Amino acid sequence: MSLLQPDSPEEDSVEELDEAVPGEDYAKGSSRVVLATVIATALVTIAIAIYMIAGQTPPIASGEIEHVWVHPQLTVTPALDANGEPMPQQSFNQVYVFALVKLHNQSKHPLTLHNIMTNATLNDGIHSSYAATAADYDRVFLAYPEMPAPHGKALPLETTIVPGQTVEGSIVSAFRLSKQEWDARRNLSFTFAFLYQQSLVLAPPPAAVTEQ
Repeated sequence: MSLLQPDSPEEDSVEELDEAVPGEDYAKGSSRVVLATVIATALVTIAIAIYMIAGQTPPIASGEIEHVWVHPQLTVTPALDANGEPMPQQSFNQVYVFALVKLHNQSKHPLTLHNIMTNATLNDGIHSSYAATAADYDRVFLAYPEMPAPHGKALPLETTIVPGQTVEGSIVSAFRLSKQEWDARRNLSFTFAFLYQQSLVLAPPPAAVTEQ
C-alpha cells in the first residue's frame, strides 16, 4: 500500500472502537461524583457534631424539691374594709402548696432569683401561681395558726446565689381550686426564674408530696 494512499474508513472505525469502550468514562466519572458526595456529607456531619458538642454547656443551676405539703383551705374575706367600713363577705376554696426547696449555682456567675411559680396541670390545662414573698409567707401562718405545714425559713425572692453556693428555703403558693379539682391534677412542677438566665424547672418525686 502506498504511503499516499488514504487509510480505509473501516480500519479507522475498528481502531477507534478498540481504543475506547462506550460508557467506561461515564461510569468512572459517576463513581467519582458519588464518592465525593459521600465524603462531603460525612465531613459536614462530623463538623455539625463537633459544633454541637462544643456548644453544649451544663445548666446554670440545679436543685431539688425536698418536700411538698398540700392543704385545702376555705377562705372567707373580711367583713370590714381597710377603712373599717362594712363590706360583703365572700368565701371560696383555696389550695395552699408549701414546698421546701434547694437551689445550687453551678455556673461561674452570680444568679439572682427573680420569681417562682408553682404549676399544676389540670383537665383544662396548666394552672400557675406565683410564690408569695417572704413576708407574705409568714403572714399565712399568722392568719392560719393551725396550718398543718412546717413554718420553715422562707426563701426570699431576689435572692442572689454566688457560684458554687447552695441555698435552701420554703415557699408557698395558693390556687383557687377545690380539693376535688386539685386531686384531679396530672402533674406538679416548680419554675425558678433567674434574671437574664434560663429558668430552672423542678418536679417533686411523688413520695415527697404530702396531701392534707
